[in-house]
Amino acid sequence: MEGISGLRTVLVTAVAPVVWGSTYAVTQLWLPPGRPFFSAVMRLLPAGLLMLLWLRRLPRGAWWGRALVLGTLNHAVFFGLLYVAAYRLPSGLASTLTAISPLVVMAVAWLAIGERQAPVAVGGAVVGIAGVVLLVWQGERGGSVDLVGVAASVGAVVSASVGFVLVKRWTAPDGVLVTTAWQLVAGGVLLVPVALVAEGAPPALDGAAVLALLWLGLAGSVLGYVVWFRGLTRMDAGAVAVVGLLNPVVGTVLGVVLLGEPFGWVHLAAVALVLGGVLVAQAPVRAAVRRLVGRRDATPAEPAIEVPVEAPV
Repeated sequence: MEGISGLRTVLVTAVAPVVWGSTYAVTQLWLPPGRPFFSAVMRLLPAGLLMLLWLRRLPRGAWWGRALVLGTLNHAVFFGLLYVAAYRLPSGLASTLTAISPLVVMAVAWLAIGERQAPVAVGGAVVGIAGVVLLVWQGERGGSVDLVGVAASVGAVVSASVGFVLVKRWTAPDGVLVTTAWQLVAGGVLLVPVALVAEGAPPALDGAAVLALLWLGLAGSVLGYVVWFRGLTRMDAGAVAVVGLLNPVVGTVLGVVLLGEPFGWVHLAAVALVLGGVLVAQAPVRAAVRRLVGRRDATPAEPAIEVPVEAPV
């Protein structure tokens, strides 16, 4: 049962990067152009305030400061830079750059909480990095790589990686749902003055933009972060980060389907590497494979049919 529970945790946690992979295509198709910080605020603050009004719980003691730190790292800095990348990079490339996250999370987890990763988990992360190298190399050949967008994407990953490890280190007394609400509100509030100074007054929104923001806020922020932080409390931080490699797979597929971005053998190889890395890095998956192999090896051979020999008279 423990193996089944572990697989269920992995699958539930995987919902987050699958939803997050839609960020890039949704941003380019339906959000106001050139407004990365406004988009980040609208993804965070309304969802966080609704959750806070529903839960009616405020931080206590040290959690005022912790909620501010986590909101800054996981949401304010992360989403501010993420949307800069989303506006400047192709969907597939922007999402695939997040594949460096597992190595960063593993390094931070080792330094901050002494969590050491199995060699297979590190190998899965390296496989994801190989996918990144393939896609960036392909993008450079086409002359479409925006260095500011790449730097923003990498900065977003580093910020969130530190925040994810701190979520695992600081055990919240009020549960994942409550602390997620605190973080969303803190991150959104911090981004409001940045958006006003950098971009001016909020733009007018049409129906498509409102629906896009509802999707990103409710599915991307509320659902995504609740299941993601739940995974961080039940799995190794490095294993959770490797699950996040599903983000680029979804981002690449949606970029091809919705935005008409190119997709060739290099992209296919990168996606295959990412999926393989996700699978081999998960302990429940490895345990399930070992059980299947063990059962196959333990299957007894069919007994030989003995032909009775008549005793001599």
